[in-house]
Amino acid sequence: MADQESFADQAMEYMPQLYSAALRMTRNRADAEDLVQEAYLKAYRGFGRFEEGTNLRAWLFRILTNTYINSYRSKKRRPDETDLDEVEDFYLYRRMGGLEAARASRSAEDELMDFFTDDEVRDAIDALPEQYRLAVLLGDVEGFSYKEIAEQLDIPIGTVMSRLHRGRKSLQKQLHDFALERGLSGAETP
Repeated sequence: MADQESFADQAMEYMPQLYSAALRMTRNRADAEDLVQEAYLKAYRGFGRFEEGTNLRAWLFRILTNTYINSYRSKKRRPDETDLDEVEDFYLYRRMGGLEAARASRSAEDELMDFFTDDEVRDAIDALPEQYRLAVLLGDVEGFSYKEIAEQLDIPIGTVMSRLHRGRKSLQKQLHDFALERGLSGAETP
């Protein structure tokens, strides 16, 4: 059994990972911050029940995931927010000739990746049904094992494998369709 006094020492190192996952789940900075704060509060209150020697990261992610499922799924999403610092940084980058200078020393792979932006990948993930999206985020983005995902979502391992397979297939199809639209692939749909 863990004591609450050691909570901050042990749990705070995972905050950046939890925030990143929360941001992908909620798709909004303010909601992600609220989700992480609520998850940490629940974890702090329940830390006395945490068994020392078990996977603290997985335990925190389970709390985060359950909090999201219970509280945030039904909320309407807010419009996308842009941080003013990001806009200013991009403006300065363009004014200083950053785009032209960066293009001059780019590899062919870098040029190809220009056709795929984070937005297309994010949109493809966001378009997944909720059950597949959570499995893909936890498995492929956060790197949890099937067993850990099963524990976090409270579903059998076989269901995790099925959801990951179907989610990945859907992503593959969406991104392949995008590549065809851009003329990056002439191949048949996988």
